[in-house]
Amino acid sequence: MTLVRSLRGAVAGGIAAGAVAAQMPLDKQLFDCDYDDTEILGKFVSRGGEWRPIGVALHVQNGAVFGAAYALGQPFVPGPPVLRGLLVAMAEHMATWPATRLVDRYHPARRELVPLWGNRRALAQATWRHALFGVVLGVIEHVLNDRSADEPPPIPASSNGHGDIESAAVAEVA
Repeated sequence: MTLVRSLRGAVAGGIAAGAVAAQMPLDKQLFDCDYDDTEILGKFVSRGGEWRPIGVALHVQNGAVFGAAYALGQPFVPGPPVLRGLLVAMAEHMATWPATRLVDRYHPARRELVPLWGNRRALAQATWRHALFGVVLGVIEHVLNDRSADEPPPIPASSNGHGDIESAAVAEVA
C-alpha cells in the first residue's frame, strides 16, 4: 500500500463523482425525481445561493475519499476492474441508504428536499448513480494504478524443485 496508489485512487474517485454530478440533470428527468446529492450536501452547509458549488465540491471530495480507500482495498476484491468498482459502490449504497431516514428527519433543509426514505424513484436514481460511479471508478483507478507491482517477482529456483525454470536458466551467479 502506497501513498501514490491512494492519491491516484482519490483522483479516480473525484473524477467518477464529478461524472455522476454532471449527469444528474439527465437522471432527474429520466427517473422523474428531483433528488439531488449535491443539494443535500450543499444545503447542509449553506442555505444561500452558494449551496450548489459547495455541494459539488463536497460530492467530489466524498468521491475522492472513497476512491482512495478503494485503491488500497481493491486488490482484495475479485474480478475485472468494472465489476470490482461496481460491487464496492453497490455495497456502499446498500449500507448507507437506510441513513436517508436521518436526512428526511434531521437535515436543516429537509423541507426543501425531496423525501428519500420510501421513495422508490429516489432509490432507483441513487442505485443508478452508484452503479455509474462504481464503473467509472473501477476503470479509471485501474488505468491510473499499475498492477504489476502487486505481483511478487518470480522465484528463480529452489532446492525442492519449485520455482521458475526460465528465471533460473538466466539467473546470474554471484
